[in-house]
Parts: sequence; C-alpha cells; structure tokens
Amino acid sequence: MNRAQLFKKGLLVLLGLVFSASLWAHGGAAGTDTDQCKFELEPDHWIHYTAYQPKAYPAEEFCGNLPSVNTETQLVFDYQDMRYRKMAVEFEVTKEPEGARVFFQAAQKHKSGTVNLDLPNGVPEVGKYLIHITLVPDQGDRLDAHMSFQAGKGQQVSRNSILLYAFFAFAGLYILYLSNAGFKRAVDGIIGKIKNV
Repeated sequence: MNRAQLFKKGLLVLLGLVFSASLWAHGGAAGTDTDQCKFELEPDHWIHYTAYQPKAYPAEEFCGNLPSVNTETQLVFDYQDMRYRKMAVEFEVTKEPEGARVFFQAAQKHKSGTVNLDLPNGVPEVGKYLIHITLVPDQGDRLDAHMSFQAGKGQQVSRNSILLYAFFAFAGLYILYLSNAGFKRAVDGIIGKIKNV
C-alpha cells in the first residue's frame, strides 16, 4: 500500500470518528442507558431533560451545567412513558440551599409528552439550582422528582471531549508521520536523541 492510499484510509477513519461523535452526546452513549440528562420519576420510568441558552449559546444543549446566568433559558422535558401524558405536571426551579423560588408552573397536562419551560431572564445568580417535578394523577399519590444543576460557571469542556480531541490530534499526527518522509525523519531523529540520553 502506498502512502497516498494509506493517507486516504486514515482520513476516512478520522471522518468516521468525527461523524460518530454524536455517540458522545448526553454522557457518551448512543441511547439513554447512561444518559446523564434523564432522571427517574419512579423505578424504570424516566423523564429526559435538556436546557438551552439560545442567545448566549445558539444551537448548544446543556444538562447539569448552564454556563450563563441572567440570559434566556429554555428547559425542555420529554416523558419516556406514555402514562405520564395523562397526568398533570407541576414544575418549580429553586435556588439552593436557600430554596428560593426562581420559576413555577402550576400543574397542567402535556399530552404531547414534551414540556418547554421558558425562563426569559434565566436564573439570577451563580450557584446550585434544583428542578422539582411533581406529577399529579387523577387518583393516587403525587410523584415527586428532583434534579440539580449548576449555573454561571461558563462553558466547560467535558473530560470525554478532551479525550476525543486528544485522540484526533494523535491520529492526525500518526497519519502525517506515516505519509510524510520529512516529518517521519524529524520524529525519528527526536526519538533517537531521547533514547541516547
């Protein structure tokens, strides 16, 4: 196999990895089995949560960390169980540990299974917040679930993203090493000097 073919194959592998990067979303899983953006309402009954800050970070999704405060924030909840669509659901967001209410929506039924909550001014200050979700069935006990998030610490790069970027950098350098004689000589010379030390 000549260098041009090797380079083309290496490039195809890198492109495949780039397009499979969606597998890293929501905690690194293709499904929701290890999805960090879901939480349990009852045993084996889940709700998926995604947050957006469209003015500050267009087209980006967040979960446990919202980068900005005092900016429009949208919280989106998707029920993964059809029976919840028949129940009224109440939402509240509080600043912790004080328990000060930041947002409240009285119990309503959401037959589509998706709830969009708009916080026009977002959350007011840096810190920890708690989302309280209460399902109110026509009969029986109310179901309460809670999920915390941090706000105002800026956009952070996850450890998985850092590892993915490092892998791409290493793969690119390795392909360059295999396909460029001058780069290979330079690297081999550096390695030879290190071995002699």
